[in-house]
Amino acid sequence: MGSRNFETDVVDKVAWLVLSRPDELNTLRQDFWQEFPRAVTELAADGGVRALVISSTGRHFTAGLDLAAFGSGDLFSDGEPARVNLARRLLVRRMQDALTVLERIRVPVLAAVQGGCIGGGVDLVTACDMRYATADAFFAVQETKVGLAADLGTLQRLPKIIPDGVARELVYTGRRMPAQRALSVGLVNEVFPDQEAMLRGVGEIAAEIAANSPLAVWGSKEMLLYARDHSVSDGLNYLATWQAGALQAGDVMESIQARVERRTPEYPDLPPLSPPQ
Repeated sequence: MGSRNFETDVVDKVAWLVLSRPDELNTLRQDFWQEFPRAVTELAADGGVRALVISSTGRHFTAGLDLAAFGSGDLFSDGEPARVNLARRLLVRRMQDALTVLERIRVPVLAAVQGGCIGGGVDLVTACDMRYATADAFFAVQETKVGLAADLGTLQRLPKIIPDGVARELVYTGRRMPAQRALSVGLVNEVFPDQEAMLRGVGEIAAEIAANSPLAVWGSKEMLLYARDHSVSDGLNYLATWQAGALQAGDVMESIQARVERRTPEYPDLPPLSPPQ
């Protein structure tokens, strides 16, 4: 699909979504919130896509929401209070859903962050499966500095990724967390010296994921996400149900046969999904 906010491509079963407004620091405009979930869903609906990498261009990954593009009428309009407030709630919920799609799709999502990942950018990357950064990267929950509570997922997901007290400090202060600190607390998986090295390294990780059974990877993502939000007992019960339907001989036998024959296994793609309307 065409977009003024990002470019997309698929190479060797790995999809790439690249934020492409470097002169505007890749700020997230109004149209981003419609285009992004549609593009992500379309990429994941292709049965041949087995991983998605989200990267960016220019100095910063993203400077967050472009509040000027929304205008005061979208967030602080006049009118009958109940209707105005409920309309604002619907706006926030639509934007939340635009990022939650990263959890809902059936392939892992890897975020490759250079420079600043600010405000809405933190909402975005915390919805991804894994995060990687350049040595000059930093993360900032900027909303606190402008009189807002981060409302697109950071406050819900960040404490599930890093220690609760560290998350609270980052949120309450609004200060920047540099890449090495992000690595030490588990916000990112690895820090690379520069963007070129990061994209090469993240591409290799995505390719390694894509070489595995897409059915096994999909099931693992589903179970990990469910386990995050449920008890161990509930998670085990759901996994048993999933395996009852998903555990088939095909991919397992192909894995065993490939090892015997000392070759790379070749797994069938997932069935394509109907594109979003």
